[in-house]
Amino acid sequence: MSDSVSPPGPPSRQRPKGKGRVALVLSGGGARGAYEVGVLAYVVERLVARKRPIQLDVICGTSVGAINACFMAAHLADPTSGVRRLGDLWTGIDLDVVLRFGIKQVSTLHRVLLGGGLQSVGFFDVAPMASLVEREIPWRAISRNLRHGLLSAISISATEVASGRTTLFLQASPDLASKIVAPPRTIVRQTRVGPHHALASAAIPLLFPSVQIEGSLYVDGGVRQNTPIAPAIRMGATHVLAVGLSVDPNAGTQRAPVVTGPPSATFMMGKVLNAFLLDHIQNDFELMDRINGMIDDGTKAFGPSFLEKLNAAGAERGHSVPYLRVEPLVVRPSENIGAIAAHCVRTTKLRGSLAVRRLMASLDVGGGTEADLASYLLFDGSFARRLIELGRVDAAAKRDEIDAFFVSAAGD
Repeated sequence: MSDSVSPPGPPSRQRPKGKGRVALVLSGGGARGAYEVGVLAYVVERLVARKRPIQLDVICGTSVGAINACFMAAHLADPTSGVRRLGDLWTGIDLDVVLRFGIKQVSTLHRVLLGGGLQSVGFFDVAPMASLVEREIPWRAISRNLRHGLLSAISISATEVASGRTTLFLQASPDLASKIVAPPRTIVRQTRVGPHHALASAAIPLLFPSVQIEGSLYVDGGVRQNTPIAPAIRMGATHVLAVGLSVDPNAGTQRAPVVTGPPSATFMMGKVLNAFLLDHIQNDFELMDRINGMIDDGTKAFGPSFLEKLNAAGAERGHSVPYLRVEPLVVRPSENIGAIAAHCVRTTKLRGSLAVRRLMASLDVGGGTEADLASYLLFDGSFARRLIELGRVDAAAKRDEIDAFFVSAAGD
């Protein structure tokens, strides 16, 4: 879908604003991002069925979550058809539509490992992905939705290579943009969000080439901030809906992987990517729970003015970000996506060139019951369809929590 045919926003109508500010936070994880689409599809359909407004004031995304976030931000005038289109894109892709791997990529592998040359390279050529992102997201609609009040802000997280710091590419309404204070070790760059920002956020180091923006190189935002909850809170979110891409380690349902032999390099790389990109959300929500608990305990012990007095004391010592009680809702996979990827690679006829299919088939095979590295790269419609279904099921299991979350945000 191009800008020229994107649906116009309603200039005289604004989505009703609730008393709370809802943030949608989408994590990174390569091809695992199809899971987010299933969760979003269920949430949108649930709200429509219950005749509730689809309130998403702030949208924050990292890595593939940045691409999904931009798509949602551009389609808030009609989120039902938007999320349906996003699902069609994911289930219709094949490996060659997103990634390219051939003789040219083999010939530049030494540059991936050792550097050199005038252009950044990665294990894969992502030109097909770049074309898809630029073509299918109606980028001008993001600005239009901000003007019409359908959206307050969108932020995309990327990692600046030179400094190693997280950069937030932020597009926000004027009243909100002037109030945002950057989280620690983070740079905020206010800009008009475009395809190069999303692609920079999704540039997994070594696998995909870094992206140059205004003279600086950027890679995947998940290296430092895979679940951008902190930016959402800094933008005044009172309710945070986050979609994770790994099983909750505290759920008690995850089985230890079965390793049948010495782990391969690809098997180990998959585990390293998990540590970089998937394991942050637990710490973020534990911190949020502690702050909420502190506010609740303080209010119980010292009365309803506790939070106001606490923030006043913080302001006196120069603390610029007030404490805020935030209502969290997180949806995470109930099944191990690495195991789903392994099953898909071994039992499904993947779509794409012979070289890419053979490469996918070689990842993690013989390492155990999981194919974690493949799960980041398996941009195949059959795998995406399986993850979208899982996202729907997991969101449906939280239907009562979803209802209560949006009722609370609306102040009903």
